[in-house]
Amino acid sequence: LKVIGDVAGFAPELQTRIRAAEQSTQHNQAITLVVAANYGGQWDVVQAFKNWQATHPEVSASQLTQAKLAQHLSTAGMPDVDLLVRTGGERRISNFLLWQSAYAELYFVDVLWPDFDEVELRKALASYTQRTRRFGQTGEQINQQQTTQAG
Repeated sequence: LKVIGDVAGFAPELQTRIRAAEQSTQHNQAITLVVAANYGGQWDVVQAFKNWQATHPEVSASQLTQAKLAQHLSTAGMPDVDLLVRTGGERRISNFLLWQSAYAELYFVDVLWPDFDEVELRKALASYTQRTRRFGQTGEQINQQQTTQAG
């Protein structure tokens, strides 16, 4: 279990329970459940910068790189988002995992979250498998890369 977000505003007992649950599950290998509570993507980036700066007080911010900042995000060590599913007919990501979703494939569905079942998940995954992941590259760059790999 990993809880991401600003839990400092929660009751002290809840904060203690969150830390205890995270510690007791930290060596589990099968799955990581990430719960976003009082979380915002903009908050996450600001906190990452503050954490980086606290860790490196003598280093100028001009030396900060994307890779170095990513190590201080609340999701450090986890893979970035590949597929972001937005339910309920909304067509926005609403400040959720902004950094981590930079190259995510977006899937919007009118179904409300409580009704998002295995059938809907399979539809989302089918849509995802039909896409070409470019990670910021143009179609021409991908074609050149494929030609180089084939040759």
